[in-house]
Amino acid sequence: MQIHDARELAARHLAELGSRWAHVQAVGRLADSLAASGKVSRDVAMAAWLHDLGYAPALVRTRFHPLDGAVFLQEISAPANVVALVAHHTGAEYEATQRGLSQALATLPKPDPMDAESLLLLDLVIGPDGSPTTPSSRLREVLERYPTDDPVHRAVAASTSTLLAGAERARGRLNLPDEWPLSVAESMLKA
Repeated sequence: MQIHDARELAARHLAELGSRWAHVQAVGRLADSLAASGKVSRDVAMAAWLHDLGYAPALVRTRFHPLDGAVFLQEISAPANVVALVAHHTGAEYEATQRGLSQALATLPKPDPMDAESLLLLDLVIGPDGSPTTPSSRLREVLERYPTDDPVHRAVAASTSTLLAGAERARGRLNLPDEWPLSVAESMLKA
């Protein structure tokens, strides 16, 4: 699987999902730009396009999108680290606990930790409509969007400090300014 294959697979399954597709496209474009400059791996770029694949109606099995997307990718023989990145992206372990799916998630490969943090940063700097944001604003938005008794809300509430720390480590490692991607939104996201 190559990056263009990941883009096509994402488009095939997510293009009809409105804002979800807008979010995935923006995350994917940011990842493509960083991969082109050698800052992130091809696996991160592919996973950026595929991280929300489990929302595709045809792929829903457990209603936990990281698991559903990763299982599908494993079935089509996607690279193991891409499967792992999708399975474990953006605090998936916390949500799996809330949903009683920790054992199912544990059957999937674990991602490279630095790649996981890079994908985390990419996911947290793009809002649900595809617009750039900050990690803290993105997490606040998620908490506001989901009711307090929802597994997503409970997972994000429990993992916010861990997620913000991981995003900050990735930003430093990738040598990205604090205002990124807001400072380059027009050129990177509209490409």
